Amino acid sequence: MRWLVGILINAILFVAIAGFFEESFFVSSFGAAIGASFILSILNVLVRPILIILTLPVTLVTLGLFLFVINAITLQITDRIMGDSFEIASFGTALLVAIIMSIANLIIQKVVLEPAKD
Repeated sequence: MRWLVGILINAILFVAIAGFFEESFFVSSFGAAIGASFILSILNVLVRPILIILTLPVTLVTLGLFLFVINAITLQITDRIMGDSFEIASFGTALLVAIIMSIANLIIQKVVLEPAKD
């Protein structure tokens, strides 16, 4: 259940962020956002751990900030898989979206999801 909630939250974040970056980040519909969120969650399970292990020295030197770059890479892979319904113009945009999504997910987890457990 928590996985589905995470997919819906990421889909809502995709649509909201696409509204702010109209020229460089495009999501054609909410259904496309759900599809992209689903693909991103699968990539986070399968590809992200491999990338983290391969880039561990760089991640340690940058004190974990390189994880944002890994998140941007997974967003770029999601963009390639989704085709025209989910477009990220550049790696810089993907990096900015990855940072915004990470901060938003952290806030949502701490404020909304954690108190709901109690």
